Amino acid sequence: MTDISPLPKLLAGPILRRLTPDRICLWLVTSAPAELELELLPQGHPAQSHRLIDPSSGLRRLNASASLHYLLVDLPLQQPLPQDCWIDYQLSLRFIDSGPAADWQPLTELAEGICYPGRQLPGFYLPSQVGAVLHGSCRKPHHPGADGLVEADRLLERCIGAPESDAERSDAESSDARGLPEWPSLLMLSGDQIYADDVAGPMLRALHQLAERLELPAESLQGLGLSTIDSCQGLYQHHDSYYRRERILPQTERGQALLEQLFRGARKPVFTSDSAHNHLITLAECLLIYLLVWSPEPWRLVRPRMPAELSDAEQQRYRAEQLAIEQFVAGLGAVRRLLAHLPVAMQFDDHDITDDWNLNREWEEAAYGHPLSRRMIGNGLLAYLLNQGWGNRPEAFEQGLLEALQRVLDQPGGKSHDELIDELLRFEGWDYDWQTQPPLIVLDTRTRRWRSESRPHKPSGLIDWEALTDLQRRLRGHDAVLLVSPAPVFGVKLIEVIQRIFTFFGQPLLVDAENWMGHPGTAHGILNVFRHPKTPRHFVVLSGDVHYSFVYDIHLRGRREGPHIWQICSSGLRNNFPDKLLALFDHLNRWLYSPRSPLNWFTRRRRMTITPRKPKGTPSGRRLLNANGIGLVELDPQGRPWRIRQLVADGEMVAFVRKEEEAHWD
Repeated sequence: MTDISPLPKLLAGPILRRLTPDRICLWLVTSAPAELELELLPQGHPAQSHRLIDPSSGLRRLNASASLHYLLVDLPLQQPLPQDCWIDYQLSLRFIDSGPAADWQPLTELAEGICYPGRQLPGFYLPSQVGAVLHGSCRKPHHPGADGLVEADRLLERCIGAPESDAERSDAESSDARGLPEWPSLLMLSGDQIYADDVAGPMLRALHQLAERLELPAESLQGLGLSTIDSCQGLYQHHDSYYRRERILPQTERGQALLEQLFRGARKPVFTSDSAHNHLITLAECLLIYLLVWSPEPWRLVRPRMPAELSDAEQQRYRAEQLAIEQFVAGLGAVRRLLAHLPVAMQFDDHDITDDWNLNREWEEAAYGHPLSRRMIGNGLLAYLLNQGWGNRPEAFEQGLLEALQRVLDQPGGKSHDELIDELLRFEGWDYDWQTQPPLIVLDTRTRRWRSESRPHKPSGLIDWEALTDLQRRLRGHDAVLLVSPAPVFGVKLIEVIQRIFTFFGQPLLVDAENWMGHPGTAHGILNVFRHPKTPRHFVVLSGDVHYSFVYDIHLRGRREGPHIWQICSSGLRNNFPDKLLALFDHLNRWLYSPRSPLNWFTRRRRMTITPRKPKGTPSGRRLLNANGIGLVELDPQGRPWRIRQLVADGEMVAFVRKEEEAHWD
């Protein structure tokens, strides 16, 4: 492939990750090995300068090729940073391949537009108390419409010169619904940061060009059940590589029960996504898609021209996706700037790996029993570790595991590759806590599931008994918590009933039957967590997954002392639900399951009063908001949300208001 432009030294980042007064964590990707220098400049306080060259000084490296280097700064600070003040930072890089006399290059030169207007350096804010949280999930690059992360960047640009005072923040009832929040304390991305199972043709084409340009080593696919494909190059050049990958993905025999014949026939793809035509397969594809969704720089290296072997219908689809991808790429400079200014917490959901990941025991037996699907899931996990999980909780990944990962990056597809996948499939460190105030407690609802022992097709519980017990321990001693569950703990009851009906008839895959109430053990366990006498008084539950947004106020019947629970769902960043179908579900759910409906007594949440809030400005009665955007939750000093909004296209802020406030709207 003819070179298009020189390799940019900085391919992606920096992305701020876990930040505390005594520790700084950030992630970046370069095209050459580099040493770093980090200068921290808190306003009104002494500056700090740190040279980062190896793990002992706070820099960890993993290299996927001579032109692809992942760097994680995990820097303990002997002199803690002050809280509640703005902290500028300058990150300078010296690229080792340029020789010992190479100059230091500042971030502001390597990443054009990384600073907000009026600022000479990027920066961040370390609050002693969480005041505002941005949160969202489900960001599909080729989905039409706005990008919630771009909307968040626009909010920060408006905020940076006009932060609200403490007095303005506490005056919840009189605040203008369009008022600016204080500088957000963190950004929570609660799942589906990528869509590994639903990739646009132009995106897949760009991945293959980028893999060639960055000279990633070839991954062997021998022994995975692909009779005519033995390497990643063979896959990329195969006539079914674009829009027809479902033909080469694993198939598994199913039983011959009548319902299976009616619904899905005797043979069923292991991977259940309806859009698996371009499902990611190789480690290179899984790694590089993160660069293409977080940074504009890699796009300068590719020209994703249409493959020659596409049918007329596929060519038409490719062109439509190309327009959406071009719009997506146009916003990546803003996304990079956003991620460089806020601590970013992340957690996987299914599409980060594959649709319906670990939905039930039957799915797991099929997926992990086939060598190709096992490799694909493992490649997704390896890429998640390197791009997301590493910065959430660096101490969870021991040096031995990282060394094993480096061996796989050096020579993908060998015995060590499959051995590391086996280790990651047993790994139980994907959940984590950030010691903010209130603390951020992030659940792993994908790999620690409570599998049904009665029938393999029944949905698994989102977390098992051991994880529930561990959660109760993590909650002790806190008066308020920010609890992150990728799937809503308290979802739309009508949709959950529909999922139960399909599950009864043996078809949970048709309706993505994954919810907290779908498994009796998990349902009773999580509800008992809320009812425990030593549980926190205030729970703010942040969720995504469902492709629409809503807010519920939840109280235990007969309990005056609480706890008070707010279920806040923001989905999706760049995805949404079929509008007419959602409107129907919304209407029927309000009619059948209003707070006073006797049908509530037939649900597992009958001991709780659940009151939905109305998104202001939506059609009469609607409680579910269907719009690309990002959630914004503002907390008072006790950790209670006093204002909950959704940022949608063009900077509009849609407030979710309590029922008693609806009569006071203008």
